Amino acid sequence: MREIVLDTETTGFEPEQGDRIVEIGAVELINHMPTGKTYHQYINPERSMPNEAFEVHGLGDDFLRDKPVFAKIAQDFVDFIGDAKLVIHNASFDMKFINAELGWVNMAKLPFERAVDTLMIARKKFPGSPASLDALCRRFNIDNSARTLHGALLDSEILAEVYLELIGGRQPDLVLAENSRSQSNTSGETEMWRPEKRAEALPPRLTEAERAAHQAMVDGLGDDALWKTLG
Repeated sequence: MREIVLDTETTGFEPEQGDRIVEIGAVELINHMPTGKTYHQYINPERSMPNEAFEVHGLGDDFLRDKPVFAKIAQDFVDFIGDAKLVIHNASFDMKFINAELGWVNMAKLPFERAVDTLMIARKKFPGSPASLDALCRRFNIDNSARTLHGALLDSEILAEVYLELIGGRQPDLVLAENSRSQSNTSGETEMWRPEKRAEALPPRLTEAERAAHQAMVDGLGDDALWKTLG
């Protein structure tokens, strides 16, 4: 199963008011495990950066001026995510922006059903507790010390770790195979598996020198020593 953990940085909160995406970061998971394959792109928003947004992610006009516009990277982005599920923290925000950008370049929008919202998972799993990415890092002892500013790729990498913890750890699908715990008898009925006695006992691992040293230690404990009582 392929999933893409995704994050965006933007110029603000509302694409309908002219806000744009300025950074996309994504991390690929296969069967809930990171593959090391990532996607990262800075984007020229074709507008000035509000100071409030700059204070969040530190991406200013001078830095973004020579970056490609969304239309130039749209197909590469769509090709990377393919038809995978999209794991996003506060998915409604990022999906709103991604679909707005796709719509402006006349590309098909992404169904919201493709999004797995880790914010909703966290709120359901820990009702009443803080559910921000930083709060979840603290809960799961995930190192986010490099996160001095928001960054789409770094946040995606951190979110991938948080997501795996939210769904049960790094190998949530790892279960013992049924045939390791049960087997069918000749009549087709399932019986619980039990270990059988070894045909040959394992050879002792103590050397003669170790055995002699142990015996000398026991002999020196006196007649009332527990070793001798149990023996």
